[in-house]
Amino acid sequence: MRFLSFLLLMAALATGVGLWQWSQWQTFVETPVNPDSELNLWVAPGTSYAGFLKQLEVLGLSRADWRWRAWGRLHQPVLKAGEYRIEPNRTLDTLMKELASGRVREHRLTIVEGWTVDRLRHELADDPRLVSLTAELDADALMQRLGCPGCPAEGRFLPETYFFVRGSSDEDILNRAYQALSNALDEAWAQRSPDNPIKSPDELLVLASLIERETGQRTERARVAGVFARRLRIGMRLQTDPTVIYGLGDDFDGRLRRVHLRTDHPWNTYTRHGLPPTPIALPGRESLLAAARPADGTALYFVSRGDGTHQFSDTLEQHNAAVNRYIRGR
Repeated sequence: MRFLSFLLLMAALATGVGLWQWSQWQTFVETPVNPDSELNLWVAPGTSYAGFLKQLEVLGLSRADWRWRAWGRLHQPVLKAGEYRIEPNRTLDTLMKELASGRVREHRLTIVEGWTVDRLRHELADDPRLVSLTAELDADALMQRLGCPGCPAEGRFLPETYFFVRGSSDEDILNRAYQALSNALDEAWAQRSPDNPIKSPDELLVLASLIERETGQRTERARVAGVFARRLRIGMRLQTDPTVIYGLGDDFDGRLRRVHLRTDHPWNTYTRHGLPPTPIALPGRESLLAAARPADGTALYFVSRGDGTHQFSDTLEQHNAAVNRYIRGR
């Protein structure tokens, strides 16, 4: 009789423990892992379920007790590497489904029109989301790696917004921007005007970079291109300040002086005829199209009004008057 009572007591205890564990399990699987806030998780390649639990513990979101281990044995989860943005109120089940989906968080990087290639490479090197593979390469080695040996790196990367996932490489961004520029340049070259004095796609790229540095106004790009095209046709020097500044490099202190305009170097369009030997910046699509199809007109000069727009003039006399008004007067 006593033995039977003992068995009944043990059965009752076992049932009680089982019910308690089931209650704990139900609470566990139904309780959000991140009840109050969005969760950003980085799953490194090769991360195991146990390693992932340790990461959650570090974040203060879990304690890897029997429930977590039991869930892992039951479901055998597969984690796909990447960075994930997890919305609030995700249970363990929904969380792990997202991590198994591979729908990783995308980041964006915008290459700005008018940047130099050096500025672009600095931005990439300083971005902690990217793995650096090209920072130690010089410009020649970089272009060799991208499949364009002997090409100047300047101007060869299209300013646009590029999406990537954390852990992507700077080489991947550069390769995509290089391919995008090559395609955009081919498209612009195919649309060039019949009387365009530009003789090759490389020359078109150089001219587009000058346009990019001279104006940020969409409505002016083709007009600026027209001035440069007319000067090239009649053998007149381009005399554009951004080329001089580019040639000065680190010696430029922010103020362009008369002595700079008189100091000869390959990019000085005040001392040399024709286009400079390389682009001077990264031109966007609009500048490429403007270089391909310059606006008709008679203007040979332009000067900044100081508000982002320019005054265009047909004669040197008109130009000098505009300079007196907008530069010296200002």
